[in-house]
Parts: sequence; structure tokens; C-alpha cells
Amino acid sequence: MDLSEITLRVKQFIDSRIHLDKTMPVLIGLSGGADSVALSDILVTLGYRCIACHCNFQLRGDEAERDMVFARDMAQTLNIPFRSVRFDTEMYASQKHISIEMACRELRYEWFEEQRKKIGAGAIAIAHHRDDSVETVLLNLIRGTGISGLTGIHPVNGYIVRPLLCLSRKDIESYLSLRGLPYITDRTNKEDIYVRNKIRLQVLPLLESINPSVYATIERTASNLYETEQLYRFCHKFNYR
Repeated sequence: MDLSEITLRVKQFIDSRIHLDKTMPVLIGLSGGADSVALSDILVTLGYRCIACHCNFQLRGDEAERDMVFARDMAQTLNIPFRSVRFDTEMYASQKHISIEMACRELRYEWFEEQRKKIGAGAIAIAHHRDDSVETVLLNLIRGTGISGLTGIHPVNGYIVRPLLCLSRKDIESYLSLRGLPYITDRTNKEDIYVRNKIRLQVLPLLESINPSVYATIERTASNLYETEQLYRFCHKFNYR
């Protein structure tokens, strides 16, 4: 796809599945990685009033500081406001008796919601894409789940919206290349110390060797299961048998 096709696909996805209000600001989780840079640029191109928000979890020393500076500079390049915060993630995880990964998630979304309320933003845009959703389906399947866990990542969850679920990681990298936009890479994404990384780096390539269209296949299955879940909820609500 070329630039216009990628941008149009996101626009159509937003219009049909998310319904973002252009009269209200949109917060964007801007980490500085490829996905969040593409999301920020696309939403600005589509005419949304964006505000970049960056979380520094202080887990990777100088790299974390580098990421924050890069995100700030990218926001300046896109001519959008920038907000950032530093967290003592390890202390929070210890106090809550939760994993570092869960601590990052809780801290991130709590802060995003605080900023949304302060600014009066209509939504918080997160840069999850199709491949993330596929990984989530497999992760939940491995851990054990009900039907909801097999429906993937949803486009809307309260004020959280995910406009890039219609794009693959390859689409995003293509977009950034065509736009000439830089981004940073978190080295931990290439380490298989996390289960999700093992799925991305080991399991999915193996599945692709069996079925080259495995991403599309799992995405379609998740969509079918989501429709099934919605039908079940409807029937349960009205006591249909």
C-alpha cells in the first residue's frame, strides 16, 4: 500500500469502528517506537487535535531518557503539545506485589486517564496494531481463557481507542519509510524473556511456515468469535434459549 491507501484505511476504520470526535482533543501514547510515531503522524494528517503523552518507567537507564527526549522532539516535529511523566516502576510493582509488566500497564493507563480528565480529551489513542491483537489471542489461549480472551484487542474500550488495529506491523513500517519518519527501537522487544516476545519471535514465525497467512487467519477467527460472544451476551440479556 502507498501512503494515501494506508491513511485512508485508518480513516475508514476510525469512521466505522471508533467514531472519534474531531471537535475534542485526542491524547496519544507516544513512546517513540514505530507504532506510536505512525499513529501520531496519521492522526495529525487526518486533522485531529492531538496531544502526545509519554511515560518514562525508568527501567532502562539512559535508554529511557533517550526515548523521552526523542518523543518530545517528535511531538515538536509534528507541532503538537507534549506531556511526560517519570514513574518509579520497580517500587510500585513491589508495593502492589505485581509484575513489572503489570505495573507499567497500570501506571500508564492511570496517568493517561488523569491527563484526559485534566484536558477534557475525547479519547486516548493507543498504537496497538493487528499483529499485537494476534499475539494477544495466542497469549490468552496458552494461559487459558474464555471466549472473550480469544476475541483479540478491541478498537474501543471506554475512552481507550486503537486506530491502527486495521494495519499490520509491515504496513506501519512501510508508512514510516515512505514518510521518512524516524523511530526508536526498544531492545527488550528482541529479547525472549517475556512470553509475548517468545510468541512474536518464535511461535508466530513457526506458524507462518505452516500457513503464510496465519496473521489474517487468526484475526478473522478472533472477529468471528467476537460476533459469537456478542450474540451470546444479547441472548443471555433477554433470556433467549
